[in-house]
Amino acid sequence: MSNLDFLSITLGRYIKDNLEFVDGVKEPPAIFSVNYFLKDKDGKYITGMHDKRVWVKWMELRVNGDLDAIKTPTGYIPRYEDLKKLFKGTLDKDYKKKDYTEQFTLRIPENLEKIERIVKIYRKDVADVPRILFDTLEKQRKRLLEAKAKYGDYVAPSAISS
Repeated sequence: MSNLDFLSITLGRYIKDNLEFVDGVKEPPAIFSVNYFLKDKDGKYITGMHDKRVWVKWMELRVNGDLDAIKTPTGYIPRYEDLKKLFKGTLDKDYKKKDYTEQFTLRIPENLEKIERIVKIYRKDVADVPRILFDTLEKQRKRLLEAKAKYGDYVAPSAISS
């Protein structure tokens, strides 16, 4: 967590406060996760610096209900057709289907390892973590295992959306 050094309260309290922030809110804000540092098998970044403009534009359109998304075990991902148009309109760049597949393939082993790592660290090193964090991670782990049983370790977006 990039802001850990700037917290004046325990991490557990910080998480709890953020979760309570939306209590009673009729329409809680959308939360997005973006991996700007995703690398290919050769260790090269698979997105460019300016691609962030497309991700932010997609988020804005998604928040306003202008675009649909594909539901995955870890959240929603963009549809290829939408990103293709956004890359062309925002960056005047042709966005290839193979790039989309590489970027948005669900990497189940890596996601399961991440969940295991987070749970281990938070149980050992973080006081007062709200139970909902572990419950949420466990639900995500179960969804990932179900997807693994159905599709295998690596799932292309086209397999999920079909």
